[in-house]
Amino acid sequence: MRRENAAWGAPPTTFRALALTYPETIEYLYGIRLFGQKLGLETMQYLLRLMGDPQKSLRFIHIAGTNGKGSVAAMLSAVLSAAGYKTGLYTSPHLVSFCERFQVNGQPIPESDVVRLVEEIKPVLEGVGVNAEFHAPTFFETVTGIAVRYFAEQKVDVVVWETGLGGRLDATNVIVPLVSVVTNIAFDHTQYLGETLAQIAGEKCGIIKPGVPVVTASAAEEALQVIQNTAAAQGSTLTVVGRDIGATRLTEDEQCQRVELTGTRRGYGPLTIPLLGAHQTINCATAVAALEASGLPVSAKQVHEGLTRTAWPGRFQIVHHNPTVVLDGAHNAAAAERLAATLREHFAGRKLTLILGVLRDKNYDQMCQILAPLAVRVLCVPVNSERSSEPDQLARWCKSANPAARITVEGNLSTAYAQARIESAETIAIAGSLFLVGEALDRLGFAKGTRAKTPRELVLQ
Repeated sequence: MRRENAAWGAPPTTFRALALTYPETIEYLYGIRLFGQKLGLETMQYLLRLMGDPQKSLRFIHIAGTNGKGSVAAMLSAVLSAAGYKTGLYTSPHLVSFCERFQVNGQPIPESDVVRLVEEIKPVLEGVGVNAEFHAPTFFETVTGIAVRYFAEQKVDVVVWETGLGGRLDATNVIVPLVSVVTNIAFDHTQYLGETLAQIAGEKCGIIKPGVPVVTASAAEEALQVIQNTAAAQGSTLTVVGRDIGATRLTEDEQCQRVELTGTRRGYGPLTIPLLGAHQTINCATAVAALEASGLPVSAKQVHEGLTRTAWPGRFQIVHHNPTVVLDGAHNAAAAERLAATLREHFAGRKLTLILGVLRDKNYDQMCQILAPLAVRVLCVPVNSERSSEPDQLARWCKSANPAARITVEGNLSTAYAQARIESAETIAIAGSLFLVGEALDRLGFAKGTRAKTPRELVLQ
């Protein structure tokens, strides 16, 4: 126990030799990941207890939902940073670098701090593992513990805190936030969360705490009823986007869109957000509603400034022109519908080449039915993950959905992209998984930031 307390005391002020390099640290985390995923809070709570419960020194905005969590989180982080708050942002998965998961005022954690924190948490993980009451901490529990410790070290004013899977039993659900956000409810991870929207909503609503305000953008009546009932049972005020706060799209081009937003407390006038698609208008309203409900003072000017600066790669991101190349991490049927609508809006009348890769535990049959009819050419590829669906199966579904398209299977993303360029594709959409988008950013040269130090970074989840 002495060793654990020493490891999780004050942050070091002098340089010390590190046992692992950064790539070796990623390999260590990848090894933990291979032990699988276990839902539940007991192990996470015990892990934090051994760490001295650093989460108790922090304020959080907690975000759950099927789609849009990351976009809402990115907008919140950008606005709070613009308002002068030292803001932590915890999201998953990353696209290219593991460091993306932990940000302070938009800056990813330094690799040296990742190495140090992993070294420090090792004896704590061992302390949990030897206790028969708890399972060995999973990858996500380990990473969540590192996040809490890092933000406590950095003495951030507020943490924008995204759930991993679900809500009720998610490792992030060990805090009491300023506001709980449920972006929307759709079908995803049904093997864990339930087969109906009501069941999925019940799991997401597990982040709602007694007396803590709630914001939701859920439009499905079946899900919204569960959210309303849960908020009422917890004595929590509920803000519903579209009912209590309104956002109207004004204009949109390939760089940004203009949105007219009226909040619950004030009008914000026309706002500029650099994220494209009608769904991002809803996400913008959700972020502003969460800010208002949090009680954190933020001016209308700071809202404008922060939203303008929002950066969230891989969400209808146009990364190249001539040909136009779009990256989108849509990974379930609801997200595919939004991608399809945005593609129609921006590229109507243009011939689309689709490079598609999907994880096998997703509803890829529906995704193919939604996306394949938009394309004249489809190249099906594996995702850089052991969970990848078979490209041959994707091709069969795409052919069923669009018999007129030319559909082939390629061995990897790089080969597919090269083939699309050889064929002089007019518009190329790379979609189906955030893992595929991360690979595109890293290996096709579209990433502006840090490249992956090891192939394992691109498959960590």
